[in-house]
Amino acid sequence: MNTSPPTRTNSRRRGLHRRRRGAVALLLAVPAAAVPYLLLTQDDSQAAKAPTSATAPYKWQNAQVVGGGYVSGLVFNQRERGLLYARTDMGGAYRWDTRAEKWTPLTDWLGEKDWNLLGIDSLATDPVDPDRLYLGAGTYTNDWAGNGAILRSTDRGRTFKRTELPFKLGGNEDGRGAGERLVVDPSDHSNLLLGSRKNGLWRSTDYGATWRQVESFPVKDGAGSGAGISFVTYGPKGSGTVYVGVADRSRSLYRSTDGGATWQPVAGQPTGQLPQHGVVTGDGTLYVTYTDNLGPNGVTGGSVRKYTPSGGGWKDISPSQGSYGFSGLAVDPRKPSTVMVTTLGRWYPEDEIYRTTDGGATWKALSGKSVRDASGAPYVGTHTGHWMTALAIDPFDSGHVLYGTGNGIWRSEDADAGTSHWSVGAKGLEETAILDAIAPPGGATVLTAMGDQGGFRHTDLTRVPSGRMKNPLMSNSTDIDYAASKPSVMARVGTGKQDGAYSTDGGVTWRGFAAEPVADAHSGRIALAADGSTLVWTQSGQPPYRSTDKGATWMKVRGLGTGAEVVADRSTARAFYSLTGGTLYASTDGGATFTARATGLPADGRLKALPGRAGDLWIAGGGKGLLHSTDGGGTFTRLTSVTSASAVGFGKAAPRAAYQTLYLIGTVKGVTVVFRSTDKGATWTRVNDKAHQWGAIGSQGVVTGDPDTYGRVYIGTNGRGLQYGDPS
Repeated sequence: MNTSPPTRTNSRRRGLHRRRRGAVALLLAVPAAAVPYLLLTQDDSQAAKAPTSATAPYKWQNAQVVGGGYVSGLVFNQRERGLLYARTDMGGAYRWDTRAEKWTPLTDWLGEKDWNLLGIDSLATDPVDPDRLYLGAGTYTNDWAGNGAILRSTDRGRTFKRTELPFKLGGNEDGRGAGERLVVDPSDHSNLLLGSRKNGLWRSTDYGATWRQVESFPVKDGAGSGAGISFVTYGPKGSGTVYVGVADRSRSLYRSTDGGATWQPVAGQPTGQLPQHGVVTGDGTLYVTYTDNLGPNGVTGGSVRKYTPSGGGWKDISPSQGSYGFSGLAVDPRKPSTVMVTTLGRWYPEDEIYRTTDGGATWKALSGKSVRDASGAPYVGTHTGHWMTALAIDPFDSGHVLYGTGNGIWRSEDADAGTSHWSVGAKGLEETAILDAIAPPGGATVLTAMGDQGGFRHTDLTRVPSGRMKNPLMSNSTDIDYAASKPSVMARVGTGKQDGAYSTDGGVTWRGFAAEPVADAHSGRIALAADGSTLVWTQSGQPPYRSTDKGATWMKVRGLGTGAEVVADRSTARAFYSLTGGTLYASTDGGATFTARATGLPADGRLKALPGRAGDLWIAGGGKGLLHSTDGGGTFTRLTSVTSASAVGFGKAAPRAAYQTLYLIGTVKGVTVVFRSTDKGATWTRVNDKAHQWGAIGSQGVVTGDPDTYGRVYIGTNGRGLQYGDPS
């Protein structure tokens, strides 16, 4: 069973999902068997609590990008002004800080073994007790992913208790923009309902501590689409009314009028479409948005419908028609006839936001009469965005509206005005997947290779870069390297109109490779000789090729097979190395030919070369620990201090130390965290704490120290951006 997390890439059109090693395609969820009726017990032993500053060895922050990923849900608390939450498809949950006007991450305490819980499938804030928060956590329903969990908090997400579920949730699967699937009963806030992807409807009567399947609900599997329940919503307080939307084209809406004891399909309901969101107004009117596919990709049709139960009638109130659907839905609690919806899949000219003040009789399109300020995240541009499925109206301020996109959040304070003004509202929310990062000496602070966004050049970690690295602009960048003796010379590879690029000014400007080794190949790993004279590129699914003219021509490397990843010696220009199948291969002729030097090494180890010392190599060997060579890979010594090693990186030496600082994601004395060593690995100091773990950082394998600032370390995450830490 593969339990490693897939790397997040939510490419707008490609829908790609790649891992750093051993790509796993995740195009369709794997159906799971129905779970029988059972009682779940709570597990309070897995509470998470942030340590005090006195116990935190490092101060951790995000390198600023702002947004970068899919915000799939936005939920206001209906009782307390300013209390707002966001959920993401694999970057956890956030709470809005009204005073600082930024988002606070709530789930960074989830570590490597719990990586699957960073996808938040649904979120509920208690309308009676604002301190209570619930997260339906689980990223994938595939066989190799763990079961989901309910994370429940009584202090607004500062700490959580955890209830294990006997089924999986799909926070990063098709249909993740629908919802909410997890809701609190406004008549009795100890009652909650949870709609699942494969296992029907579930109920808790003790504030989410234990759960039972609702046997009377007729859908107990994935329904016609395989995605099961798409939303659950209560009617007015005291009415006993509950609606459940199901992703099924023939029968997609059920209602209960006795609090969920019995259920009936709603008469006259639309067919041929899948419900996305449903909202009930104070007078019992139900609004529903529909698409023809689960979304967020692949949508080519849909509608907006209004159901009036007192008359039993349905009305199509779609504000427009075309080859797109409708997803985002919000009703103003202060003015129930005011409704807002978003299109989904309207790629041309762009997606739209519609607003009605008369219950859908007439609509106003907002995009053409809006002023948009993207200075908070310039790379997103000023178009409305894509994957607009999350939409929320502030229950205390009709003009305050937010919506989510595949790149973050847009926010308005005057959405009810004739001309509305919108700005990027994702400050503090960082949801990107870092596939590689370099910190060259003396130049830019750090440069990244990133899923979905390609990558950024950071000169100031506290400020948002002016834009993504371009010329070429890559939808995904998988690797980046610099010449150790000439750090202004760089190369990066990925997927774009050109899949590789070269820079001679520290990444300020780039020039795409004039040619590529193999037609239609892309991505992979790139190695740059210490003096920048030679490139060695292993494209995805190909053997390595080398270029000595900045990518104008390529020659196949001799002595290495398909998929062999190559690293450059960081001191000797003509030396390269490759760890393949447990054998260390070396080249002394600029990467033209490779010969074996050492065998019996970790087959899946990650090889790194230390800057400034010829032939100084390190292998993070997984369960075989950390290995070191000082003779160019002829011999290796295993460090007895390290039990296992997922990744290793290097940074500026400590004062009076003769060797560079080592940074390790691995296990020392039975503890698996991030460590620092200033004595060549003889002893180790933990640098992260229980509140800062960020899921699958070991599987991601991106760690590097800063060559100019002692103690600073960069950690690449799969959904929480680039983290950097400084000793506190």
